[in-house]
Amino acid sequence: MRRTMHAHHHHPASHSHGVGHGRAFVIGIALNLAFVAVEAGYGFYADSMALLSDAGHNLSDVLGLAIAWGAAILTKRAPNERYTYGLRSSSILAALLNALLLMVAVGGIVWESVQRLIEPAPVMAGTMMIVAGIGIVVNGFTAFLFMSGHHDLNIRGAFLHMVADAAVSLGVVLGGLVILWTDATWIDPVLGLVIAAVIVWGTWDLLRQSLRLSLQGVPSGISIADVRKMLTGRPGVARVHHLHVWAISTTQTALTAHLVMPGGHPGDHFLAETQHELKERFGIGHATLQIEIHAPGAHGHGHECPLDHHDRGHDPHHEGHNHGGHPHGTGASHPLP
Repeated sequence: MRRTMHAHHHHPASHSHGVGHGRAFVIGIALNLAFVAVEAGYGFYADSMALLSDAGHNLSDVLGLAIAWGAAILTKRAPNERYTYGLRSSSILAALLNALLLMVAVGGIVWESVQRLIEPAPVMAGTMMIVAGIGIVVNGFTAFLFMSGHHDLNIRGAFLHMVADAAVSLGVVLGGLVILWTDATWIDPVLGLVIAAVIVWGTWDLLRQSLRLSLQGVPSGISIADVRKMLTGRPGVARVHHLHVWAISTTQTALTAHLVMPGGHPGDHFLAETQHELKERFGIGHATLQIEIHAPGAHGHGHECPLDHHDRGHDPHHEGHNHGGHPHGTGASHPLP
C-alpha cells in the first residue's frame, strides 16, 4: 500500500529577492554603462591599454548584471503545465554564467598583464588614476546595492562582479600612484596579475556551488546524512529510501523521500510536522513524502517500491544510497508550487 502526500510551505521571503533588487539592477546597469563609455573614451585619448582593457572587463560585467536581472525576473514566472516549478532554476544558470564570465574576464586581464610585462608601454599615470578612481566609486556603490543578497547565489554573483571591478580599479589607482613616484611601468601588469588571482579566489566558490546546483546536487550546507537521520527518527518510520534533495532555484530547496511505516499511514498532522522540521533545520521548503506500508516480514523494500525498477544505478538493497537530483519513475508525483 502506498500513499503520496505533499507537505509544501513557501519560504516567506523566497519570492521577494529578485523584486527587491530590481531597482539595484537598473541603477547598476545604467551607472556601469555610462562608466564604460567614459573609461573607453579616456583610454583612447590617453592611449592606455590598461583603461581600455578595464573598460572591456566592465562591459562584460554589465552583461553579467543583465543576465542576473533577467533571471531574477524569470524566477517570478508562475508555474504552468510545461514548467511545473516555473522558471526558478534560471537563477542557477545565471549564477553559473556569471561565474564563467568572471573567469573569462580574468583570462583577459592575465593576457594583457603578461603582454605588458613582455613589452612595457608608457603609461599616463595621472589620467589612469583619475578614471580608475571614478570606477571605484561606481563599482563600489553598485556592489553596495547588492550587499543584502548573499543568501541568493544569483544576487551574490552580481555582487562579486561589482566587487571584482572595484578591486581592479583600485589596483589601477595604486599602480598609477607608484608609477608616478618611481617610473616603474612594470608595476601595472604585476598588479593586474595579483588582482586576477584575487578575483579567481573570490569567484571559485560561486562557480563550484552554481555548477553543483545546475547538476541538481545537494545545496551547500545540507547534509544528506543529517536529513536521513532526522527522517528515520520520526515516530513510526522504520526505513527511509529514495531520498533526494536538490535546488529549485538559488533560494529554494526541494526534497522527496519514501518513508517505510509498517504501522500504517500516520495522517496529515505527521506530514505537516515533518515538513516543518525539514524547513526549520535544513531550509527545505518543498517536501514531498511518500508513505509505504510493507507486508509483515518483508525484507527491505525490494519489489514493493516501483522506483527500484526505474532508478538505474540505484542498489535496491542499499538504503543509504542517495542521489542529489530529481527522482524519476512512478510512485512519486510533484505538485505545482
